[in-house]
Amino acid sequence: MKSSRGKAASMPDTPYQRLAQHLDGLPGGFPATDGGVELRILKRLFTPQQAELACHLTLLHETPAVIALRAGSHETVVAPQLADMADRGLIFSKGENRGSPTYMAAQFAVGIWEYQVGRLTRGLAKDMERYIPHLLNQHTWRKAPQMRVVPVARSIDVRQEILTHERAAALVEGQNDFTLMPCICRKERGLLDQACSKPVETCIAFSGAGDYFQRTGAGRPASRDEILDLLHQADRAGLVIQPSNSKKAGWICCCCGCCCGVLRTLESDPQPARLVASPFAAVMAKAACNGCGICMQRCQMDAFIKIADGVHLDPGRCIGCGLCVSTCPTKALNLVRKPPEEQPMVPPNVAASMLHLAWKRRRTGPAALLRLVAASQKDRLRVRLKA
Repeated sequence: MKSSRGKAASMPDTPYQRLAQHLDGLPGGFPATDGGVELRILKRLFTPQQAELACHLTLLHETPAVIALRAGSHETVVAPQLADMADRGLIFSKGENRGSPTYMAAQFAVGIWEYQVGRLTRGLAKDMERYIPHLLNQHTWRKAPQMRVVPVARSIDVRQEILTHERAAALVEGQNDFTLMPCICRKERGLLDQACSKPVETCIAFSGAGDYFQRTGAGRPASRDEILDLLHQADRAGLVIQPSNSKKAGWICCCCGCCCGVLRTLESDPQPARLVASPFAAVMAKAACNGCGICMQRCQMDAFIKIADGVHLDPGRCIGCGLCVSTCPTKALNLVRKPPEEQPMVPPNVAASMLHLAWKRRRTGPAALLRLVAASQKDRLRVRLKA
């Protein structure tokens, strides 16, 4: 995997610098900063030994024996370290219940950061607050967002054309296993004494994406009915519904503009509409507007401005969430589908979405993926020959 940390960082000399470069080569990236806040974050999360070991994990699930071989160590040494790192949300794991766990690298976001929801400290929150503007780079997000916006159900006109993956309820109905977790963004802001009054337990993971949260007690199992009810609560609470940028969602976050790192990044741009992955936009029938201002309170992007004869909608700031439409008392607001050229491609699943992101960030391509698989197969063969 490539990295873009510059010439000075091309030969990192500490485990944390090596890990930072490794993470920057993963799809979500881990960009360097002049002040080095990203290294402080890694020091809060990883020991030097863990940072060194994490550099030997790839985007493929591998056994402790294969990782140990690559790290120049022994399986009996590496296996407990990997299990501990997985318990701390520093790497991905699966197969623990079968007694044959495998491990793969976790990108920082969405990934390691969200896994810290049960381990947040004020120091980590302060460092992340400084790092979020660098991590959620607007240019990268515009090319390949990790999350998209779907409208709240009440905002959708029954006559409106809407695809299955554009309906939050349909994303839920296609799943069987559900996990509810606290919103890490609201918890982080709370540690900085900047909490809002919105509900906290508003993040949903499907199937394997929720295993870690349930295993560590950071999340809890939920029923389909409870999840569907949460989506209705999100509308009432004025929360934007953001699933993973994939037709088969891995997660759904219900987000507020005051805490969510993604929405705050979008809001800081003069035209959030050009950055967001959303198939819809709001339009206003000015003659029907009574100037009540409810839309101004509900909008997370400040897309509405009070004027002498009512309210003005700035289309460049609309992200198509539908929160204004669902509560407009005079039905002056509606959602319309954007032109095809303004609708970003939605990959079929999370894995395809991550590969699309890596491709757009120029971190990998077909040849690099083939080399990665070939190298892993070679290491697996070496382990079998040694056994």
